[in-house]
Amino acid sequence: MGHRLHCCGSALSIASKGVENGSLEGTRTMSMSPADIPVAGNAGRPGPAGHPGDAVGVEGVSKIYGGEQPVTALDNVDARFRRGTMTAVMGPSGSGKSTMLHCAAGLDRPTSGRVRIGDTDLSSMSEKQLTRLRRDRVGFIFQAFNLVGALTVEQNILLPSRLSGRKPEQAWLAEVIERVGLGQRLRHRPTELSGGQQQRVAIARALATRPEVIFCDEPTGALDTQTAAEVLALLRAVVDDTGQTVIMVTHDPVAASYADRVMVLADGRIVTDMPQPGVRAIAEQLANLGRRPAPNREG
Repeated sequence: MGHRLHCCGSALSIASKGVENGSLEGTRTMSMSPADIPVAGNAGRPGPAGHPGDAVGVEGVSKIYGGEQPVTALDNVDARFRRGTMTAVMGPSGSGKSTMLHCAAGLDRPTSGRVRIGDTDLSSMSEKQLTRLRRDRVGFIFQAFNLVGALTVEQNILLPSRLSGRKPEQAWLAEVIERVGLGQRLRHRPTELSGGQQQRVAIARALATRPEVIFCDEPTGALDTQTAAEVLALLRAVVDDTGQTVIMVTHDPVAASYADRVMVLADGRIVTDMPQPGVRAIAEQLANLGRRPAPNREG
């Protein structure tokens, strides 16, 4: 599955055996709207990497893709993400935002520099150790949902727990199901759900193991405006109510307005890093990128 699930092999055969410890059917549902979720203001700048307040630290990270004409996707990037905050990472196509997300999440290795999740330095970890870290400590939400079509909603949500060999926390799972509002859909398969419902399943799956950090790559890119607002409100609530950390790549200024902080990349570098400025200011920042001179990349 490549970057889509990043747990380990035999996902389908393990999960298809059924869900242990009872069913999640019957959990209550709760409707949410953007108006119910306050948009936070300045969350403050994070401290140094490895500080107890940091969920993720990126230090001097560069990523160069080889070939006859090497491409520098990230150019000596430094970034820190404080626990319990939501950060929107923006920039034009090819700016390096998704590359930074993948490096920060341990999906891709930087050419140089260092990445930390909490106090754990990813640079010296083996692929097996990175797989375990991704499975146990981080969650992923992608534009394409990446659900396993042969599994029910419930089985998709419980898949990370099954792969890790850990019994799910029933009280937490019930709360997650309540938050995503799919208590009556647990026995449905992904093809029986709308796009918004599928993304809610992906969010529930990402939350099921109580990850320290949730990485989102264009989580609302395939959704209509109303459904996107519901998904963003849910991500905002995850930060405000449970203290988890969300790092979200997006092109959309409205989606970015749900974050505490907006980081803008261009040409593999961070060009703007600011507390939540509002939709209009975000749009102006993105428009200004088109007027920047091209970088000098000699040598």
